[in-house]
Amino acid sequence: MKALFPATLLASLISASALAATYSAPQTLVAPSEFKGVHGLAVDNQGRLLAGSVVGNSIYQVDRETGKASVLVGADEGQADDIAIGPNGEMAWTGFYLGKIMYRENDEAPTKILAEGLPGINSIAFNQKTGQLYASQVFLGDALWEIDPKGEKEPRLINKDMGGFNGFEVGSDGWIYGPLWFKGQVVKINPTDGTLETVADGFGTPAAVNFDSKGNLYAVDTLTGKLMRVDTATGDSEMVAQLSTALDNLAIDAQDSIYISNMADNSIQQVNPDTGEIKLITSGELAVPAGTALSEDGKTLYVADIFAFRAVDTTSGKVTDLRRAHGSDAEYPVAVNLGKDALLLTSFSTGTLHLIDRANNSTLAMVHGLNAPSDAVELDDGSIVVSEMGSGTLVHLSGDDLKTKRTLTKDLYGPVQMIRGQDGQLYLTEAGGFLTRVDPTSGEITRLAKDLQMPEGLAQAADGSFVIAETAAKRLIKLNPATGEQSVLASDLPIGFPAGPGMPPSGIPTGVEIAADGMLYFTSDVDNGLYKIGVEAQED
Repeated sequence: MKALFPATLLASLISASALAATYSAPQTLVAPSEFKGVHGLAVDNQGRLLAGSVVGNSIYQVDRETGKASVLVGADEGQADDIAIGPNGEMAWTGFYLGKIMYRENDEAPTKILAEGLPGINSIAFNQKTGQLYASQVFLGDALWEIDPKGEKEPRLINKDMGGFNGFEVGSDGWIYGPLWFKGQVVKINPTDGTLETVADGFGTPAAVNFDSKGNLYAVDTLTGKLMRVDTATGDSEMVAQLSTALDNLAIDAQDSIYISNMADNSIQQVNPDTGEIKLITSGELAVPAGTALSEDGKTLYVADIFAFRAVDTTSGKVTDLRRAHGSDAEYPVAVNLGKDALLLTSFSTGTLHLIDRANNSTLAMVHGLNAPSDAVELDDGSIVVSEMGSGTLVHLSGDDLKTKRTLTKDLYGPVQMIRGQDGQLYLTEAGGFLTRVDPTSGEITRLAKDLQMPEGLAQAADGSFVIAETAAKRLIKLNPATGEQSVLASDLPIGFPAGPGMPPSGIPTGVEIAADGMLYFTSDVDNGLYKIGVEAQED
């Protein structure tokens, strides 16, 4: 494979046995992609295809021919779950974690905040005749609001507790048409009095709807991956195209071409509604690669991919889907660890520990209600220790269905990644700058290193030393826990993407693994790729 970085990035590694091993430049194992999960889409009055990314904290302009994306509105005001274009070309968008609605009249105009204090503000649309603006909260709220485009009036509540009124559109009749995510329905709502009527049902998880120039209504179903045409008069629907699951949104241009986003593939596809023909504009094999776990034989690298859970062949780079967001029971995994019989996934956004059978990929258990769990490790007796970033604690889960919970230790400074060491102890990185050892029996804390620069990914080499991703310094280091000696393995790496609003201080954690032969693997939160660094030469 062609090296992505110049040879000047090479560094030397001094092992415990005093052998010098020189590492090669990082090579691409899985190629980068344009987004960090892609959500809301819009085609503006200039004909530009725009895409929003919440984790990427930006609005992108996407070339429909080449698929290349460039940032139109960057962090932090660019955080966009959905984008709406008004009748005069004005643009409004929703900052899901920010809880804000942003607006600007044109590219040169300043960005204004039209409303705030709306957590989970999700979908947004203009009435193209009147210029009225509407927005909905989903997941972190459940309400539909009218928003003053001048930002002078407080939002007006239209309806609430509807069932997740997601990607919607204002019809020519002035009613607001959209899906109820949690009810499998497409409905319409009268913005004057909040009256809600069912248009069609029988969907898996409808994510968004949109009208074409002829008044046809199209809907995407994220659970089934289908693009459907819905008859608003009869409620009948027909499939236009079969796509992959994890669909998020759609937009329709002036020629009635349909553009559909997929959060698990970082993809945008163009669909001809007359023929069902599909054209891929851009995509990625990984979405937002974060924590990792390497199989014992070194052949498989498991990747917690935020919008998916995947396995990567370490020889070929082939990616296999194990779970996809909203097409399975995966809940935005941010970390993965190996248990004896299970894969342990954690999600700080949903507070979940998810156990998956390593033999048959079935779900063994789901534990909810954890406080932003960042990683999990299985102990010899089958019980599990979970690091809670939200509380700064390690919690011990045991018993039937892991329902017995106790605090193992507390007062941690942002635990990020955790592993079981060769000595049976727990080792973890803390966002506060520490490499820490915790006794799994007593909970005793020993800080082995301090002043690390946003340490995240953690792995232990055969000689007992640790490989750590120092993301604020964009490098991998080796640390000898006995002496505290450190050396740089590779620097100027594509890691350390700034954490956006609503994200933990570590942002997207960088996963790191080291194989028995010394091969290093790391995920990139900057370009969404997966890389390997091999031993180039070794001499006495």
